[in-house]
Amino acid sequence: MTTIKTREPAPESSKPAPQADLPRLGWRGGLRYLWTQLTSMRTALILLFALALAAIPGSLVPQRRVSPVRVTDFMTEHPTLGPIYDKLGLFNVYASSWFSAIYLLLFVSLVGCIIPRIGVYAKALRARPPKTPRNLARLPAYTASETANSDYDVLHRAAAALRQRHYRVDVGDDSVAAERGYLREAGNLVFHISLVFVLIGVAIGALFGFRGTSVVIVGQGFSNNLTQYDDFSAGARFTDADLAPFSVNLKDFDVKFETGPVQRGAARLFRANVEVTEGPGAAPRQEILEVNKPLHIGGTKVHLIGHGYAPKVTVKDAQGNVAFSGPVVMLPQDGNFSSIGAIKAPDARPERLAFEAFFFPTAMLDDQGPRSIFPDALNPALFVNVWYGPPKVETGRPENVYSLDTTGLSQLKEADGQPVRIGLKVGDGVNLPGGKGSIQLDGWVRWVKLQIGATPGVPISLIALGVAVMGLCLSLFVRPRRVWIRIRRGEAGPSVVEVGGLDRADARAGLTEDVAELAAELSQRPEDVSVR
Repeated sequence: MTTIKTREPAPESSKPAPQADLPRLGWRGGLRYLWTQLTSMRTALILLFALALAAIPGSLVPQRRVSPVRVTDFMTEHPTLGPIYDKLGLFNVYASSWFSAIYLLLFVSLVGCIIPRIGVYAKALRARPPKTPRNLARLPAYTASETANSDYDVLHRAAAALRQRHYRVDVGDDSVAAERGYLREAGNLVFHISLVFVLIGVAIGALFGFRGTSVVIVGQGFSNNLTQYDDFSAGARFTDADLAPFSVNLKDFDVKFETGPVQRGAARLFRANVEVTEGPGAAPRQEILEVNKPLHIGGTKVHLIGHGYAPKVTVKDAQGNVAFSGPVVMLPQDGNFSSIGAIKAPDARPERLAFEAFFFPTAMLDDQGPRSIFPDALNPALFVNVWYGPPKVETGRPENVYSLDTTGLSQLKEADGQPVRIGLKVGDGVNLPGGKGSIQLDGWVRWVKLQIGATPGVPISLIALGVAVMGLCLSLFVRPRRVWIRIRRGEAGPSVVEVGGLDRADARAGLTEDVAELAAELSQRPEDVSVR
């Protein structure tokens, strides 16, 4: 016998609900949705946080705009990681496409968020205070007291008292509605508008600003054109015509170091005496340039950021001709200004000469080798290693003036095969072995490193930051509050004055006190007023 089972029909409740026939969003609706999301305050905060995160690599990874030498060193030390960083734009963070994208999105988000809020705020300024609620007893602060005065008198006094407290008042037949604290939203708007101007100022500085450095030897000068810079970086919209025409001549450089037992060798004075000439035909003027006290020349600032020594050297070739003569800038390597550099005489004949140079302002020679034991020039000495080679064909390629490329050169050696090492004090001269020529230390001078730059957007950003702080203070300290006063007429007895208050923002102290004070002014018996 076969049993056939039949399936019972599903109850109505288990049937799937019919799907609503929703309209398609369409490309216009999609764009509207994206714009709404982009201009929301939440998105603006996320983008602001993302901008802060994106700026972190700019302080951790060397930047080409600030220190191209450190970038080159990083690429050399990290042959695998360096090219990856370069492709990601981490060596030029603030000009990278991804940083610019976050920056522009934040700018658009802020503008799109602020404009609607300005319209809402303008409507709120024109609107009347909200009508008196039907039941004032439900408000956070409420009190009621009897009065024997006429309704008109009570309402008139209430309106006057509220206006003295900077409320905007609307007087009705049996009640008064008042509101204050409109500056709170104004402070919010000012703060966000100021952020937009901060971004504008930063963008102007990034597009039209520039920064460069130049080493200037005492007795020489700097002229503000591109050929005078040792390194230079500028914004995308910067042109050579934006450089202000001026020159700075370094007359003298005063340096003092601590000679006592406490903090011996610490810097006590760095002061450059310079002569500034602004533009052709202008009369020169004397100025003092110190650390953290830059010169302001038009819209350009000139900072003093470093100094060192430049020994004066004369090199003669094998024919007795002067192949090089003058100061050679040496780069300090430690706090006692042990310095290194390169002396190059490419015009020496029949073979060119070059020297690896080590300058010590207060030289000491012991088991550790030559070194400086004090930063001031108390016992200056120059030590060199000698290199020679055939004349080099000029290629026009720039090379580092502070280091020696020994490609194509041979190191000069003694008869026993040891490298030639020469130590010189001021006035000493030595003939090189094999009749290669001679070298003499004539003296030394100081050099300074100047940083020249202009950031045209800084005043805009600074003013905007100050205004933003003012707007933030308004939004934090202004109390938006609403107060209502109603006259409730008694059937047989005196009328009752009801006073209620409400804080529109976060709960703050003082609401009950303000309501009680206002009720006491209007009450027939102030001592009976109590606020719950």
